[in-house]
Amino acid sequence: MSSYADLDVYKLAHELGVSIHKLTLQLPKHETYEIGSQLRRASKSISANIVEGYGRRRYKADFVKFLIYAHSSCDETLEWLKYIQDCHPDLSSSTDPFVEQTMTLGRKLNHFIQAVEKQHLTSKS
Repeated sequence: MSSYADLDVYKLAHELGVSIHKLTLQLPKHETYEIGSQLRRASKSISANIVEGYGRRRYKADFVKFLIYAHSSCDETLEWLKYIQDCHPDLSSSTDPFVEQTMTLGRKLNHFIQAVEKQHLTSKS
């Protein structure tokens, strides 16, 4: 693996951030700067934290810390998607696929964090 761009979790996170950005442009104008802005920031933070953590991968604790930040941003993204579903039921069918993608990404991030931690523990033995 020569770049963060080779990580499946990064590819999924970046794709999700771009797709969610486009989704938020469908929100009513008054929500573009409210829920929309929060959702855009949270979803883009997932891939950004993966990138920053990868840059610090020499220090496993830092790598894991930023992957945990990415996972937290994934959870926050899910929460903002739920707000859209609750506040704008007419957009529910548009958000359902993103909820599923976000949950899948969260599971993959969790597995990736566990793999990095395990590698870190075995490399010290």
